[in-house]
Amino acid sequence: MLSNAAVSCGYTIRDFYEKPELGIHCVGYISQLFDLLPVTHWFFSLPWVTELGLKLVYKETLPPIPTGPIYSDPEDIDKMIVPSKEELINKTGTHATVPLFYKIYDYVAKNLPMTLVPISYGFDLVGAAAEMVGVENFIMWTFTEPEAANKLVRKYTDTAVNGAEALADKYGMAMLIVGSVLANNDIFSDETVEEYSVKNMYYYVDQCFKRGAGPQVFYHLCGNHETDYKLFKDGLMWSPFTVIHAGYQGRNPFPSGLLKETFADKATCMGSVDTKLMIDPNPNKVYNQAKEQLLAGRDSKKGYILGTACETPPYTLPGQMLALVKAARDFGTYGTW
Repeated sequence: MLSNAAVSCGYTIRDFYEKPELGIHCVGYISQLFDLLPVTHWFFSLPWVTELGLKLVYKETLPPIPTGPIYSDPEDIDKMIVPSKEELINKTGTHATVPLFYKIYDYVAKNLPMTLVPISYGFDLVGAAAEMVGVENFIMWTFTEPEAANKLVRKYTDTAVNGAEALADKYGMAMLIVGSVLANNDIFSDETVEEYSVKNMYYYVDQCFKRGAGPQVFYHLCGNHETDYKLFKDGLMWSPFTVIHAGYQGRNPFPSGLLKETFADKATCMGSVDTKLMIDPNPNKVYNQAKEQLLAGRDSKKGYILGTACETPPYTLPGQMLALVKAARDFGTYGTW
């Protein structure tokens, strides 16, 4: 849940992103209202890019988006400089990532202390890096300029690692959230997903652990991971507190049974209800699909969490959220099955 929390509290999507303290407080409030996990969070999908030169602008109905790519030639990537931890801390500007998260976590520590979990977002290592040259260009580079494409993703990843260290230094920990979003089976082959996403996700978590971040990790496999899902089992780094979430298998929510079969020995599994059902005015559809996923995954060895396949839409209907929570209580309450 992100901007849906602000909308549910009477604010706008833009308010959520432009006023982060307001946004994160709304998340805490709505999480309490629906009895969701009592953890406040706030982010958008492009952390660390302004530190690498990209410019972001606010939109009325979207998270901040880039004004356009800043590099066009493979040779340009050699000019990219990875900012040090100190440079990230001292960065100024509206979207400076470390100062922004210092500000909102200090706000939560003061006003909602029982919900504070400092989180550092690597998020979509491939997709965020691709914005530096334009997503279409990046996809072509994976065929024509693989060395430059690899170098680009690694430089973004190194920046995110330095940022995680900065957060861990201040708060004593930094939960890591990292995903494979652009790198999915709708766009890339399994081999390309492994080369650009799996390997860099492993590198990101490994380096963050060595710098004091973690040990909590949330892996978010967004989009269609119909066949590449199997690469993540042996390709990622796992800690005792790891959650893995896969969004879709083709056009359908990723089956919790398959998620459990693949990852139950590695992590807590997070199953999904199809995101589009959250704006379909029939809560029964949400309830029934949630029931199906819960029954298939609830006995996962390291635990099971229920959510939606991607971010809950900004205009998610309250009845759909209630149906999701009710299904979790009816079929997922530990000790009743």
